[in-house]
Amino acid sequence: EDFLNLIFKAMMKDSLNSSHPVSSTVQSSEQIEEMFDALSYIKGASLLLMLKHYLTKDVFQAGIEVYLHNHNYRTAQSDDLWDSMNEITNGTLDVKKMMKTWIVHKGFPLVTVVRKGKIISVQQEKFLYRVEPENWTSDASYLWHIPLTYITNRSNFTHCTNAYLLDQKSGM
Repeated sequence: EDFLNLIFKAMMKDSLNSSHPVSSTVQSSEQIEEMFDALSYIKGASLLLMLKHYLTKDVFQAGIEVYLHNHNYRTAQSDDLWDSMNEITNGTLDVKKMMKTWIVHKGFPLVTVVRKGKIISVQQEKFLYRVEPENWTSDASYLWHIPLTYITNRSNFTHCTNAYLLDQKSGM
């Protein structure tokens, strides 16, 4: 419950246009200090949980082990973690491409789901809680790679089906 409260607090901050990406290039030591705030840590943890759920626990664990083995006692960059995950998935999913959409964009997507009979359509757009005129920038081009899962009335609530990777503005 405490972690969920932290996630919702971070999401509130991330839903403002004054938010910042989890990862970005820095020009000064002051910018480095600004990057390491609660938003970066909580959103980063949430993104790793999302990836673990999408890849499955075993695949995620294997990717972490490859990453730690390849980079023990050395420096690493975020791409190194994604490359390790790609190594484990054997090219079935471009983890780096997927996760880059989450760490280089500020904010998060709002996914709208519409059901017409047996047809389900989904659409994504950047979610903004409140537009701050002094910090406003157009983020209309933002596009996330969103792993979508679902459950049905025939499923138990502990098992979700990986249904779709939404990597466009809309899909079916």
